[in-house]
Amino acid sequence: MNRRSALKALGLTAGLVAAGNALEVSGWAQAAAPPPATSPFTLPPLNYAYDALEPYIDATTMHLHHDKHHAAYVDKLNAAVAGHPDLAAKTVDDLIAGLSSVPEDLRTAVRNQGGGHANHSFWWLTLSGSGGAAPKAELAKDIDATFSSFAKFQEQLSKAAATVFGSGWAWLTLSHEGKLQIETSANQESPLSSGRTPILALDVWEHAYYLKYQNRRADYIGAFFHVVNWDFVSGRYAEAKARLKA
Repeated sequence: MNRRSALKALGLTAGLVAAGNALEVSGWAQAAAPPPATSPFTLPPLNYAYDALEPYIDATTMHLHHDKHHAAYVDKLNAAVAGHPDLAAKTVDDLIAGLSSVPEDLRTAVRNQGGGHANHSFWWLTLSGSGGAAPKAELAKDIDATFSSFAKFQEQLSKAAATVFGSGWAWLTLSHEGKLQIETSANQESPLSSGRTPILALDVWEHAYYLKYQNRRADYIGAFFHVVNWDFVSGRYAEAKARLKA
């Protein structure tokens, strides 16, 4: 190789490295697209950039929470159902809702890993960088009727989330009787397994908030109400109510 060819090759290599670095940096702010589906369960992409929830939930937490923690639940769920095409053919919500029909030797893995996948897939949808405000339409009316006011509802959900011992979730759910209620679950258990429909979720695992809030869970809970996607949550409630009436 002569000197001119060597310089051209060196320049091309440097250009490729620089381009790769630029892509890596620019990709930090935008949620990564999932890889091609090769397994029955896949990591859903975020509908917003990692930093969209700033300053309430930081970009680093969102990146790790989605791309690492949630992805690990998906990988382990796929491993758990490998060789069980009947389970792999179900949606994750149907899998968790029918947990009692899962073979006993797989049930714990499906509860933990499938619950982690189902809970997080729902959780991402309940968040928005343009969130906050208040519930809408029928949900607003029924929250007032059930909890006396939206402010009282916030107080009760905050208290429930603050008192979860260890890792878990606080939920607003709809029962088969069409009643709203606040409940909590440990680890990755889901109200779906008890026949209730999640309407709003609040993740209080430490990985959801510890990088920014450390042990100040109450501050994180307060921040959460600034990023609730009430358009989605109110729509979810309307759909759940309509199914009960059908």
